[in-house]
Amino acid sequence: MNTYARQPVAFARGQGVWLWDEAGRKYLDALAGIAVNTLGHNHPRLVRALSEQIARVMHTSNLFRIPLQEAAADRVAEITGLDEVFFCNSGLEANECALKVARKYGHDRGVAEPAIIVMEHAFHGRSLATLSATGSRKVQAGFEPLVQGFVRVPLNDLDAVRQVAANNRNVVAVFIEPIQGEGGINVARLEYLRGLKEICDRQEWLFMSDEVQCGLGRTGKWFVYQHAGFLPDVVPLAKGLGSGVPVGACVTGGRAKGVFRPGNHGSTFGGNPLAMTAVVTTIDTMRDEGLLANAVKVGDAIREGLAAALAGTAGVTEVRGRGSMIGVELDRPCGELVGRALDAGLVMNVTAENVIRLLPALVMSEAEGREVVERLAPLVREFLTRPAVHARAVAAH
Repeated sequence: MNTYARQPVAFARGQGVWLWDEAGRKYLDALAGIAVNTLGHNHPRLVRALSEQIARVMHTSNLFRIPLQEAAADRVAEITGLDEVFFCNSGLEANECALKVARKYGHDRGVAEPAIIVMEHAFHGRSLATLSATGSRKVQAGFEPLVQGFVRVPLNDLDAVRQVAANNRNVVAVFIEPIQGEGGINVARLEYLRGLKEICDRQEWLFMSDEVQCGLGRTGKWFVYQHAGFLPDVVPLAKGLGSGVPVGACVTGGRAKGVFRPGNHGSTFGGNPLAMTAVVTTIDTMRDEGLLANAVKVGDAIREGLAAALAGTAGVTEVRGRGSMIGVELDRPCGELVGRALDAGLVMNVTAENVIRLLPALVMSEAEGREVVERLAPLVREFLTRPAVHARAVAAH
């Protein structure tokens, strides 16, 4: 189907944070498959583990015990601090599971029509429920009627949440990306997250932290809520959880523990031995190689380098982010920079129309991070001073 506006490049192989296209041209990958390839490309430990598992068994179904699923769940429970894990195949499915948990929680408490507070500019997926929770009319347009039961408020505005609490007795949960990815690397303030958790505790709402893109060590801790110093009730995960193998997880604890019972939810492929091998290997490798600390070190080098290189450049609104989740906001749409970057041997993307998004693999070195800056900063300066139509766009017409 005609659902993607793809760039005219096909990558044939990768190594670490480098990619080569079919013509043999080399690119520095600062996107990591949109925060997916945690261990970069062709990591020997992951390749070996997956190869060995493929030779044993790939799928048996959840009708039977899956020891690797139990091992993966133990690791996920340990790093989240929560109790129960449901494995699925994507971030959308993890978020859909979270929404079902919230509704079941509400019904169990006698709320006939449970409502969930969501944030402006959020992105939770493209199923009917998750696109309804998403704060983007572009994503929703053409798929009405939307799923009901969502109350939208601005990010970083506790008064708006308090007003909803005072006027809507059907609310059972707050659903938030602590750093909005697709929305433009919009960072929730830590004091805001703490205040939101206090409201949830007082109202007996679920605090649901969507860490599909911002979790798994990208910010220097396993999850963003750990920077704020509390435990949420529900945490959807995916993207970097399997370093490229499709896998998602919905993790519950606190008020959400025990909400689901046998028959409430399920998945044919979720938790299969191959995906669970990827989860176990990813988490173990991240620990052994110190990748959480590396995410901070490299992310700081990129963010500080860009801030210095672009200081005083008219049209640069802000360089922001946390750890290795970085956004450069410009004062105008800048989608054409994606093609210009490819011409310069750099893989990145643009989200929210005017925010350059960088999500490098957590194995990137400081030297490679500095090279990201060296390749990107001149492109941004040139774009802002001479915003001519990129040659690719001309050729397309």
